[in-house]
Amino acid sequence: MLDVPRSNVYYKKKSRNDPHTEHRQKVVDIHTALPFYGYRKMHLELERRHGIVLSRKQMRLQMRRMKIKAMRPKKNTSVKHPEHPVYPYLLKGKAIRHPNQVWSTDLTYIKLPGIGYVYLVAIIDIYSRKVLSWKISNSMDAGFCEEALKEALAIYGSPAIFNTDQGSQFTSYGFIQILKDHHILISMDGQGRWRDNIHIERLWRTVKYEDIYLQAYEDLRSLKKGVGEYFRFYNQDRFHQSLDYETPNMRYESFRKVDIAAS
Repeated sequence: MLDVPRSNVYYKKKSRNDPHTEHRQKVVDIHTALPFYGYRKMHLELERRHGIVLSRKQMRLQMRRMKIKAMRPKKNTSVKHPEHPVYPYLLKGKAIRHPNQVWSTDLTYIKLPGIGYVYLVAIIDIYSRKVLSWKISNSMDAGFCEEALKEALAIYGSPAIFNTDQGSQFTSYGFIQILKDHHILISMDGQGRWRDNIHIERLWRTVKYEDIYLQAYEDLRSLKKGVGEYFRFYNQDRFHQSLDYETPNMRYESFRKVDIAAS
């Protein structure tokens, strides 16, 4: 009608006013205090504790615009090496009745400001939940995992079975050879089966929520010192519901005392 070619006419976007801009500082404050909250918990925190009503979709959009992400396990901490051997899972249906029957290990990531990601490995006795050894490294090579294994073996002797995931650190030649030299049966989680190693997965949740997130370590030195102090508390003083409110040291040592007395 106006004799205007359609190819010459384009829609121009209009700037949209964000009705939730006023809440951004509150979102930042909550994220700083609770960096492990995703958009669902952030939505509940705003609504129930601060009286700010946003839908989950609006909360997710706000966090995306502000480039805020919940702290969560970093992807690919357990990467399978195509040339490394994989062993079967030996713990299915197995009753664990005494210390040093089964040990387990895993590694997790910790983010430090100005440094980036560092990695924590720990070895635990599944029966008592006792942390036998641990190491922190700024790289994911197998060396620090082997050091933790050697330290645990030197202090506590050898377990009957050692369970890991299929990560390249635990399937490496050096790590496997240490286990073989001590005549330890090797067990590995099934691919994608986090429940196979649930005891140490629970340890990561505990140490992060009860220590790392609260302390907000800023450098590697303070992190190592703080984690060491926490693991001493975890072994010696922290009561475990799954252990009938005994500490890991109590459960580990009491069984050994009974065994020594019987012998």
